[in-house]
Amino acid sequence: MPRSTPPTRLQAAPSTTSFDAAELVERARADGVRFLRLQFTDILGVNKNVEVPASRFAEALAGEVLFDGSAIEGFARAEESDMLLRPDLATYRVLPWGGAPARPASSNGHRPADGEDAGAEDARVARVICDVTTTDGRAFAGDPRAVLKRQLAAAAERGYAVRANTEVEFFLFRPGPDGAVTTATHDVGGYFDLAPVDLGEDARRAMVDLLERLGVPVVGAHHEGAHGQHEIDLGDAAALAAADHVITLRFVVKHVARRFGLVASFMPKPVFGQNGSGLHTHQALVALGPDGRPGENAFADPGAEWGLSRTALHYVGGLLRHARGMCAVTNPLVNSYKRLVPGFEAPVHVAWSLKSRTPLVRVPERRGAATRLEVRTPDPAANPYLALAVMIAAGLDGVATGAEWREPVAQAVDAMSWRERRRLRIDDLPHDLNEACDELERDEVVRAALGAHVTQHYLAAKRAEWREYSTQVTQWELGRYLARY
Repeated sequence: MPRSTPPTRLQAAPSTTSFDAAELVERARADGVRFLRLQFTDILGVNKNVEVPASRFAEALAGEVLFDGSAIEGFARAEESDMLLRPDLATYRVLPWGGAPARPASSNGHRPADGEDAGAEDARVARVICDVTTTDGRAFAGDPRAVLKRQLAAAAERGYAVRANTEVEFFLFRPGPDGAVTTATHDVGGYFDLAPVDLGEDARRAMVDLLERLGVPVVGAHHEGAHGQHEIDLGDAAALAAADHVITLRFVVKHVARRFGLVASFMPKPVFGQNGSGLHTHQALVALGPDGRPGENAFADPGAEWGLSRTALHYVGGLLRHARGMCAVTNPLVNSYKRLVPGFEAPVHVAWSLKSRTPLVRVPERRGAATRLEVRTPDPAANPYLALAVMIAAGLDGVATGAEWREPVAQAVDAMSWRERRRLRIDDLPHDLNEACDELERDEVVRAALGAHVTQHYLAAKRAEWREYSTQVTQWELGRYLARY
């Protein structure tokens, strides 16, 4: 299959700085913005938005736009449904494309030429990421961004800021004849392949270009191990911004894929026999000075074994202690547990390592200011706000209680015998979503991090998902049993 023709060159998004609401209204007008997207996520991590025209910018940026929370997964009951969207003004970005819908290639391969998207320039769009509040201005307990903010405030009370960055994996598929979603991959490339085997390099470049125009730091991008699988690595940022960057990436990747006549999917394990997609999450605590400014990396200790401070090791211990309880959040789908199986480079066991990539936690080699922990369990279907919140809560609990970190494993855990894993006290991760939900219900630290509202609604949604899945009759069952019995 020939490589896709690149889409129309996207217009540059103006750089932004912090403004108050009134100043930002004027900035949006100066930027020629006609529509403003007020963006947020539901508890499952699905991007949502309310779009307002220029006539309502002042109202929107002042945080006065109401929406019906009862229509959003896990938000509110119908009798208390009115919610406000409170923009984080620092997240204002002009989208580097017009407001007219992106049109994929036609059957003869034609794509819109520059200026051919009618009305695109007149319909310029910006976005701002919002917190969700009640009508009296209180942070809404079901807002995922508020959940992460609570954990960052807890870290600050203990004298730490949190830094994070992610490696985001995803698949690009060819759509079916009527635009239906398929698992027909667009190439047969593997790790770090080049064209002509890698047919996604132009699309990835467009994604990276667009992300950087939107202020998202990108470290690199490459073809991943499975056919049609790709990875974009995001740069270090404050933890809240890091979660914002993930939801921005999801939005951008799907937009660009469509322009190339492809379909992007963040489903953890879409293809049997191929590697699944992960959301490897790097994190570090940074000590706050007396003035509240971030200082030294709290995980680094050049004189200690492995170059890791006691804070880092206790943080590892907390991640290990709560790994099973976090799993329903970091790996939220029935399908997630088809990725967490031996033989496909995803973690299956609760352990940590300095070298091996098979355990749950890995410590990359760089030390000093770059010292960090990589948690390899999460997948890209996770709500990044909730996933980061529970990981931070687990790590902070380890620091507060002096959690034991055990010894790092030097060999592939998958290659160990059951007896050897028991000797080293290496547990398995949950084997399915139902077991993960049971573990979440038992883990007081993870439940407290989510809060009662999110825990209740999240578990209800996941239990319902499991029940529905459990009653399905699959093609595998029909092929195995229908003629035999």
